[in-house]
Amino acid sequence: MAGTGEAKKEEADYKRLHSFPLIRHTDMPEEMRVETMELCVTACEKFATNNESAAKMIKESMDKKFGSSWHVVIGEGFGFEVTHEVKNLLYMFFGGSLAVCVWKCS
Repeated sequence: MAGTGEAKKEEADYKRLHSFPLIRHTDMPEEMRVETMELCVTACEKFATNNESAAKMIKESMDKKFGSSWHVVIGEGFGFEVTHEVKNLLYMFFGGSLAVCVWKCS
């Protein structure tokens, strides 16, 4: 029983340490980067068990705010190579291993 309590405490500590967004790469202007990062965190928290809905929320919000042709990928353990418009890419991690990539191309 004591081992279970310790495991839960370690998991809670891990989640607390990794619940902040960690930007891996971006070329967005500061204001756009901050807004996009906050939007990604909100969507991932709101749809914690449904990455497709989170991606849809981010895409629709970005299309409205910054014009159309935004693309979003959310998940764990993926690689990617994309062509994007300059100053329109954000690749970040949230919650430890959940990656979010947002980019615009037309």
